[in-house]
Amino acid sequence: MEYAIEIEELSKKFGDFTAVSNINLNIEKGEIFGLLGPNGAGKTTIIKTLATLLQPTSGFAEVWHHNILKEQDAVRRSIGIVFQDPSVDTELTGRENLDFHARMYGLNREERERRINEVFDLVELNDRAKVFVKFYSGGMQRRLEIARGLMHYPKVLFLDEPTLGLDAQTRRRVWAYVKRLNKEEKVTVVLTTHYMEEADYLCDRVAIIDHGKIIALDKPNNLKNAIGEDIISLRVSDGGNFSDMLSKFEFIKEMKLHDDFLFLSVENGEKMIPRIMHLAHEDGVFVHSVSLRKPTLEDVFLHFTGRTIREQEASAKEQNRMKAKASMRMGGKR
Repeated sequence: MEYAIEIEELSKKFGDFTAVSNINLNIEKGEIFGLLGPNGAGKTTIIKTLATLLQPTSGFAEVWHHNILKEQDAVRRSIGIVFQDPSVDTELTGRENLDFHARMYGLNREERERRINEVFDLVELNDRAKVFVKFYSGGMQRRLEIARGLMHYPKVLFLDEPTLGLDAQTRRRVWAYVKRLNKEEKVTVVLTTHYMEEADYLCDRVAIIDHGKIIALDKPNNLKNAIGEDIISLRVSDGGNFSDMLSKFEFIKEMKLHDDFLFLSVENGEKMIPRIMHLAHEDGVFVHSVSLRKPTLEDVFLHFTGRTIREQEASAKEQNRMKAKASMRMGGKR
């Protein structure tokens, strides 16, 4: 097995805060690999550390067989990166943006022209090449950034939240381009995302990140299958007592009580719903609603953390808000 990226016991601290904690991970050459988790989980810190933009506190990592501490220039020549925040020059045309980037990497004129045409074709922006980027839509700018990241023939392409802020239709188009470049350019893609459907659709394998740690790692289907065949969601009047009663039944593989909702992992969900409704009636529990679906990566995250990604993000935002208030109070005392 050949690896594009090898990580051993990688950690990154900012003061007393641990952003990444003892990560161990191997990413295969040619795969699309996803780092899935809420904002603040440590995904971007991992990407920046691998891209030599941050120095790890401890641990070891190689990107395309180059040590991220000892061979930084070689690492940077081997990678392309698309950041969360827009970084193209809006006062230049699309072609001028790509030409400038190619010059930075030392491509000669003939190579630049050929490569610009190739990547514009890949992201379907040929007709916008001579248009100033300030007149591009958000989706077009994202595609241009991906094209720019490919200009110097990288072996590994890092995409940090590649579809953040895009509408659903544009997001789907970006997914298609990522799939295409992975296949046609033979480039290993590592992306961060908090969109479950994005990780599910794009990634060969997914590492679910929470509080700087990998809490699950596998192919998306394997992760979903590991928690049960079907998910029955019940909104009930007395979830605590009802869950205690249901825990006696072997047909329920996994059970999670979350607010007013009870999530049950079962086989043959369609057949189990009438039985569960009958048990609720016998137990005097009123069922407000019931639904049946296949497991999602959101269910996997809930299974391992007891919380949804949205709640984790809300918690992180609240922590940041409290830190900001504390900093303001400290500033007022000076």
